Amino acid sequence: MDVLRVYHSAVVDEWRERERTLRRRGHTVTTVTACEWVEGGIRASARPGPGEDVRSVRTYFGQHPALFCVDPRPLWRLLGQSWDVLDIHEEPYALVTAEILLIRALRRSRVPYILYSAQNIDKRYPWPFRTLERCALRHAAAVQTCNSDAARIVRRKGYPGRVDVLPLGTDLEHYRPAAGDENDFWTVGFVGRLEPTKGLDILLHALADIPDVHLIVVGDGSSKGRLHALADELGLTDRITWRGSVPAAQVQEIYREFDALVVPSLDTPRWREQFGRVAVEAMASGVPVIASRAGALAEVIGDAGLLVPQRDSVALAQAVAHLRSPGVASTLVASGLARAQRFSWGAVVDQLESIYARTNPAITKGERELLIVVVAYGDPGHLRRCLTALGEASGRGRIRLSLIDNGSDPRVRALAEQANAAYHDPGRNLGYAAAVNIGLRQADGADVLLVNPDALVTAADVARLRDSLHAHPRAAACAPAQSDPAGRGVRVGWPWPTPLTSWMDALGIGRLRRARYVSGAVLLLRAEALEQVGDFDERFFLYAEEADWQRRATRMGWSIHLVPEVTVTHVGAASSADTTRRDTHFDAAQERYLRTHTGTVGWHAARAAILVGAAGRWAVSPARRPTMRRRMIAYWQGPIRREQALGVETR
Repeated sequence: MDVLRVYHSAVVDEWRERERTLRRRGHTVTTVTACEWVEGGIRASARPGPGEDVRSVRTYFGQHPALFCVDPRPLWRLLGQSWDVLDIHEEPYALVTAEILLIRALRRSRVPYILYSAQNIDKRYPWPFRTLERCALRHAAAVQTCNSDAARIVRRKGYPGRVDVLPLGTDLEHYRPAAGDENDFWTVGFVGRLEPTKGLDILLHALADIPDVHLIVVGDGSSKGRLHALADELGLTDRITWRGSVPAAQVQEIYREFDALVVPSLDTPRWREQFGRVAVEAMASGVPVIASRAGALAEVIGDAGLLVPQRDSVALAQAVAHLRSPGVASTLVASGLARAQRFSWGAVVDQLESIYARTNPAITKGERELLIVVVAYGDPGHLRRCLTALGEASGRGRIRLSLIDNGSDPRVRALAEQANAAYHDPGRNLGYAAAVNIGLRQADGADVLLVNPDALVTAADVARLRDSLHAHPRAAACAPAQSDPAGRGVRVGWPWPTPLTSWMDALGIGRLRRARYVSGAVLLLRAEALEQVGDFDERFFLYAEEADWQRRATRMGWSIHLVPEVTVTHVGAASSADTTRRDTHFDAAQERYLRTHTGTVGWHAARAAILVGAAGRWAVSPARRPTMRRRMIAYWQGPIRREQALGVETR
């Protein structure tokens, strides 16, 4: 693959090992970085090694990670070239991210782009940053974060797909255990900025309770004078060695002087540990780690270190004492070395290659499996006919059949066994989206065909749908035309629900709306799109889950296709005879979709249109008055509230 990667901190030679690993695997990588940048209190300049294509560009407006821009001319030239992936290792709200995406748009480049985020505090940024962030996230082909909280936040802020938690890499050839080095006395180390959030004062108070322990402090910062004064006050001056800032390449030698690394960081309203690189480096160097439960530290360290409460110097002193107990340190060293393997550059690049591959499905070659998923709920008669029609297709090689039984019906289990289908009984009615996700978890890289139990799909239909899907490299999903049992055509393509389309319906001009997504009764989903977009949203109990998934897919650059040359028979609503319950689920799904994709204001604008339209139809059509009256009551009271009154559990 040809990769263009923008990363201002790539001025640090050690942090370009990701790109070097990619190049060793045959990829072409061009890195754009700052001419100079301050990292860890040290001003660094990019010095490319042999075979590295590193372009240093001038930065403007200072060196705040979110407030700088770069000289646009090199980016303009680069984005005029052909790339498989644009990897933007910058926060979605950063000015430089907006600058890169603007140049991409002006260049009319269609290269899929990937964003990075480490922000694990759910902040609401002032305009225009929150608008830039939302626009960047909505159209990204992928987002990688270095901690789980950041992943949750970017999903809440509008990223429509699956977020990959990708750790920061560590060179395990550089950071490795020392061969038999021993100190004259027991030593703990601290590596980091000397700032209040790093909690070094907590460590100093803990050290005052342990008289025979020495401390080495590596780092510099605004709290240096205050910490020196505190050390004097506690009588620790003779037991502390202050090393100051040290280049990253030299830190490994210092780790060898430690019997333990202590990371006593503190959460604040404005800052939390986003990863904890020093903890990984220490584990890889065979040094036990003691850390506070701050930010992402517990996630990174797991059970390979000792974790203590924040701001608790007594607990920290007890942890140091426990580490000196027989066998504890050696156990943690072994656990730390094993855990460090997941942070190797090789492991990180394995994940990164997978992300790159699914953002550009044109590079994926070869035939893949097909998983057919049927969600059943009662009515075994229609299901029997459905499985009979699918029988020939599912009996062929590389096609599997999975049946999820939301009704826990023994008759459905028997039909699954007859059809050689994998049978899954969740034990209760989960709703359609959650049941589909059970099937999706069995896909294992296969395309997935969703088939309603009241639809008849033949082996020939399946083959033609697969051919149509893979004829379009950016097609996320496709669906056939439909007819009812009498042969009458059934509408398959629909416009996105929006306030505008709701008002067009209310005014009687809904036919002018353009179809944007297709019915989920028979829907073929591409494996790469499933990997990128993720599962169905389980907040949708019934209806609109396929519209939501397709909307997320199109925002990420995928397309949706109707295949009119394939027609399947679909009965429709065969598994639900209770029209009141069905209508309640439909209305609730509409509210949930509109709130998700148009916000609260959009939902209320659409709701007003639906109420106006229902009132107008009630007035002019006596035959429709019962239906319109029910709709007005439902939308006045709130559809989700009415669905909850049914006792339905949504997530």
